[in-house]
Amino acid sequence: FDPRHYVRTHRYSLPKTGPHRLRFLLESVKDLRETLKKKGSTLVVRKGKPEDVVYDLITQLGSVTAVVFHEEVREIL
Repeated sequence: FDPRHYVRTHRYSLPKTGPHRLRFLLESVKDLRETLKKKGSTLVVRKGKPEDVVYDLITQLGSVTAVVFHEEVREIL
């Protein structure tokens, strides 16, 4: 979870992620983790800037052959 997604927007000072969306995200991650666990796998969940967290995780695991990510869609002005 990137803390920058849970702060106010630059415009209008509205929250980027409201309480309902946050609850949905947390419940979805919990459900995904439980589903993966039933299949003998796991889900790594971290809080922090992705550029830091992913680097730390790769360093910790040591044998990473690929990293897949998505980029947040930015608004066009």
